[in-house]
This record gives sequence, C-alpha cells and structure tokens, in this order.
Amino acid sequence: MNDEMKCPIRGGFKTGDLANKSWWPEQLNLKILNQNAPQVSPLENDFDYVEAFNAIDYGALKKDLASLMTNSQDWWPADYGNYTGFFVRMAWHSAGTYRTYDGRGGANSGSQRFAPLNSWPDNGNLDKARRLLWPIKQKYGNHISWADLMILAANVGMEQSGLKTFGFSGGRADWFEPEEDIYWGPEAEWLAASGNTNSRYAGQREYTAADADANKLDTPLGAVMMGLIYVNPEGPDAVPDPLAEAHDIRVTFARMAMNDEETVALVAGGHTFGKGHGAGPEHLVGVEPEGAPMENMGLGWINSHGTGNGDDTTTAGFEGAWTPTPDTWDMTYFENLLRYDWEKVTSPAGHIQWQPAAGQGAPEAPMAHDSSGTQPLMMTTADMSLKLFPDYAKISADFLANPDKFADAYARAWFKLTHRDMGPKTRYAGPEAPDEDLIWQDPIPAHSGAIITDAEIADLKSRILKSGLSVSQLVNTAWASASTFRNSDKRGGANGARIRLAPQKDWDINVSSGVSAVIAKLEEIQAEFNVSGTRVSVADLIVLGGCAAIEQTSGEKVPFTPGRGDATQDWTDIDSFDVLEPKTDGFRNYNRTDDPRTTEELLVDRAALLTLSAPEMTVLIGGLRTLGANAAGSTHGVFTDDVGTLSNDFFVAVLDMATKWVPDSTNELFEGRDRRSGAVKFSATRADLVFGSNSILRSIAEIYAQSDSKERFTRDFIKAWVKVMNLDRF
Repeated sequence: MNDEMKCPIRGGFKTGDLANKSWWPEQLNLKILNQNAPQVSPLENDFDYVEAFNAIDYGALKKDLASLMTNSQDWWPADYGNYTGFFVRMAWHSAGTYRTYDGRGGANSGSQRFAPLNSWPDNGNLDKARRLLWPIKQKYGNHISWADLMILAANVGMEQSGLKTFGFSGGRADWFEPEEDIYWGPEAEWLAASGNTNSRYAGQREYTAADADANKLDTPLGAVMMGLIYVNPEGPDAVPDPLAEAHDIRVTFARMAMNDEETVALVAGGHTFGKGHGAGPEHLVGVEPEGAPMENMGLGWINSHGTGNGDDTTTAGFEGAWTPTPDTWDMTYFENLLRYDWEKVTSPAGHIQWQPAAGQGAPEAPMAHDSSGTQPLMMTTADMSLKLFPDYAKISADFLANPDKFADAYARAWFKLTHRDMGPKTRYAGPEAPDEDLIWQDPIPAHSGAIITDAEIADLKSRILKSGLSVSQLVNTAWASASTFRNSDKRGGANGARIRLAPQKDWDINVSSGVSAVIAKLEEIQAEFNVSGTRVSVADLIVLGGCAAIEQTSGEKVPFTPGRGDATQDWTDIDSFDVLEPKTDGFRNYNRTDDPRTTEELLVDRAALLTLSAPEMTVLIGGLRTLGANAAGSTHGVFTDDVGTLSNDFFVAVLDMATKWVPDSTNELFEGRDRRSGAVKFSATRADLVFGSNSILRSIAEIYAQSDSKERFTRDFIKAWVKVMNLDRF
C-alpha cells in the first residue's frame, strides 16, 4: 500500500466522525439533525431561558454593565477609557452573520463563542471582549445567556454615550456547541481573493452600477469573502473603489434584510463609536483562538508589536477613529465625511484607508491611550461609499440635516439587526421589550372570539372530509403551510395562514400543487361555520384538514390544538417573505434550486430547520410519499398502489432487492427496474434513494420496513406530523 492509501490525514489516523469524513469527504452529514441536543447542554432539559431572564435584577445588571464600560483593564485597556466601541463591534458581529435566505447566523445561539466564528479574521480580538464580560456573566449566571449579554452590553454602552436605543429583549438561548454544517462558502482559506470568476459568485462580478444583479453572489451566502461578516472594508478584493464597494454593501446588507436607509444608518451609527486598529505589521499577530496553543487559554491573535494592546493593537489593519469624539453619540461622522475631501493613505499595517486631505483644517481624533496625542481621522473605502455613491450620499446628507431622524433610524436598524433572528414579538422578554408592532416581525393578529371546542372540532373535521377534498390535497396543503417554518429565525409556519396571501399563494410549488383550490374550499367552510358565533381561523382549518385526512386514512387519533390567527396582507412584507419560498423541498420531491449543495444535503438542511431528528425526517418522508403529498402531482418516490393511505410501503420498496435503480444523465432522477424482467416499476429522486444508500438512514428505514413496525410507523409519523404543525406556536 502506498502512503496515500494508508492514511488520508497528515499526522496519523483520526477517530470517530472526523475519520469517516476524511476517508469519505462527500459523506452526508446527519449530525446537523441532532444539534443542540439535551445531552450536550450542562443545564436541565427543561431549563427556560425566558423564565430565568424575567427573574433577573435587570436594573442591577445594566448598572454593572455601565460600570464596566469605563473600568479599563490592564490586560486589555479600553480605547479612550471606554469599551463601548469594542462591545458595539462584538454585538454587531454576533448578530450580523444573519442571512435571510435560510435565517441562519445571527446572535440567537451565542455562536460567536465557537469555531469557525470565534476565529474568523473579521472577528479578530473579539475574544477579549467576551472575556471582559465574563465577571458579569459569572455573577448573574443562567439568568442571562451569552447570546443576550453580548447584545445588551453594546446597548448599555451606546446609552451611556448618549443614544436613545429602541429597546432590548432577552430570552435568547445559548448553545454549547457550534452550529453544525452551516454553509459559509466554498473557499478553503480565509479572505481568499474573489476575482472575477471566484466560485462564490455566479459569473462575472460587475460594478457598472451599485444595484447590479444581487444574485451574482451565490445562494445562500451573505458575505463577499470567507471569514468576513459583510464586505471587505478596504474595497472589493482590497481594491479601494468606493462605487464598487457600494455594490457589495448593497448586496450583502440586502441579504441581511436591510434597505438603503437602514444600511447607511448602521454603517454610520456603528462607526460613530470606537476606532480601527492597525498599529503594526500583521505578521506580528499570532494565530486565531482555535489554532492557539493551550497556554493561551482560548485567546488568539496574540500580538508581538510593542505592548500588543492599547495603541499597539492590530486587528483588521485600519488605524484610527472615524470621529473626533469616538465615545459620544453625535453627528461628527457625517459632518466630517461630507465636509472634507479625503485621500488614500496606507495604514501602518499596510492597508489602504482614507484621511482628510491636508490644508482643510479638519479635526483630529485623540490617541486612544495617550490623551496628549492626536491622529488623523480615518475612513475605510466602505465609509467613502456613503459619500460617493449617489443613493447613499443622498441619505447621508438627509441624516446630517436631520439628527433626530438619524438617531431614530439607527436605533431602529440596530434593534432589527440584533433581534431579527428572535422571531415574533411574542417571544420577547424583559422590561425594555418594545410594544410597537414592526412589519419585519411578521405580526399575526391574536385569535378572536372563543376557541373552538372538541365538539366543534369534530364537526369541522366532518365538514372538511365531506367537502370533496382528497387526502392528498389536504395533507399537501397543511404541509405546504406549516413546513415554511424555520427554527433559525422562527419565521414561517402555519400560524397566520400566509399561504393564502401574496407572495406565498403565487409560489410555484403552491400553484403547481393546487393549493389555492384547497384554500378556497376551506374558506367556504370557515364562512359557513363562523355564522354560528364561534370563530375558526383559516390557519386552524388548514392544519385541521391535514389532521382529519391522516385520521381517516390511518384510523388513529391525530392531536390538534386550535387558536391560530390569520395574518393580513397589509402586515405581510412581500419582499421579505420571498426568501422563504421553497426552491427545494425533499419532503415533497420538489427541486427548482440553484443551490450548489446536493439534493440530499438540502433535504437534511430543511429537516434541520424544522428541528427534526433523523428518525423524524425519515418517517415523515415515508408517510408523505404514500399519502401522495408530492408537489405538482409528482410520482417520484410514490412506491405504493394505494396512494392516499398511510403505510410503510415506501420503506419496503426502497429496501427491496428485487428492484435495480438506474440513474439518468443528471444523476438526479432514477428508474426502479425489475431485476428479472427489466420492466420499469418506479421513479425516484436522490431524496428518495438516500434512505437506501446512506448507511445511517438505511438503518432507520429498516426499522420502519419491518413487518412488526407498522404500528410504530403510524405512531411515529403522527407524532412527527403534529410537531411540524405546531412549530410556530410560541
């Protein structure tokens, strides 16, 4: 055997999952379906972060955070004697990983503590910010999560600096492991130059206009380079072109659900505080936390330039403050950006930045750790785009002329940035949670009137089953409504019945599946029933229809909990909801995506967003296939002669050695042929055959295919079905 065959890992064999992944790098990762499991957390299984947060002495906590802002520590001294800018960056980079495509990223799980985020180049030295917060976390314990504390620290600092924040909600739950298998991009190195044909982009990157096709950045990515939160502040691929930079800014902030006004407010407001750090050569900065030696105790980026901290700090490589008052909320960012001409200079770390041209009388910023010294103001290329790109320049000038408007816009945009992934307002906790309804919270009116009784539920089931709607229609529509939910940012789901509103009613997967006809019939039943006085929502009827259909075909009781409300079109942000459109749904054998991941990876990804385990995903696939719930009437994976009847026929067929599977030229569709006669029996997709080809999923499928598992299969399917129907009931 040659060395390559003996060991694929430099330094010797690995064990466990890592060993399998090294031998078979394309192996389907199913660990994402068992993330944040109870056995991972040191807390009790029923620990409630919201309940714990509501019991905190909130006033004392904020007082302690306010004291910390100016309590400079020798091991990591505060710039200007104030940690506000540092904590703003920490909170921004915690929340700013959020992306609209799949709702992943964001502050909600405190994932900045773990790799890869804790070691991204863009998060340089934020490990120190979290260590500064440790005494407060230690004091208040489980009453506040790391996820909450990182955001609240920034809020308190900005309030101390003169900003009136929009509010704060606690209740975010900490994870105790990194979020598994989030696709951050294809690059194998940090900050790899994008170029014009980089695999992160589809086709050429064009900068002829700042509103160039946003889709050139591949789905589902939200940042322009691996290891960045948004854009390269020096300019695209470190080329200091403010107009090209405006393109990248607009694309990346849009993928974080921010419009132009919110974008300008966030950039300007965030850079009102603190400074950049580029005091020395970057080669003197040590390795990131995950690669650091044990004696560093989890800290990284140890800098050997001078003292290594204070005025000798090197982080992103840009040196200086944006304003002459970097610890105060004021208008000096816009005043200086728009008033002076700026020229390119090179920072001590070797990066291009901008400073006021000589002879204009521009103010300077104080040195961060020497009050007797000053240094020129600094802007990055990203900042210059707010001055030179016409759309951003207009907003900047308006904010400069209207300071109160700017303060309100920043406070609201900051709140949206730091709370977007928390979901609806009903999940907010604490005395500073704002009462105002915001359209990006996807508000749903509370159910009006009395909740329907058990007798009325039985009556409604009877009406639905006599309506002429088939089992397949009812199951498909209920699944189409509920399965839009994603646990990443708590959006979507059956509550609100937005499947009857734009844009969901016009999604291809719903139009091709005839959802509108089902909704119309259910609305007729609603109108007839509500005359009696008790009111039932369309949202409840959609779910109830699926439950009734499964009860009819299985003979088993399907639990149903009423009380959902119906959303309105006026309070549905069409553009915002477009990102929830299923371009792929392995549960319904539908695939119209340009996502670079495989069909089976996308199936697992969707299952993870639905909080499903591998057995739950497996049993749902099998049941939905036999119930005929595929989109657009597809027969792929429908391995039964009794469509509409809940059975384990899918598993029996997919494991049957009498069938030989033959792929088409795309390797996406397969024919199941009788091994003896060669006759075509079935058609299937990768989302079907993975349950026979993947060793782990096959082991689960075997359980459900056994002759003694029919009762287990029915019970487990109903349990998993009810779970999905209720995911958005907060």
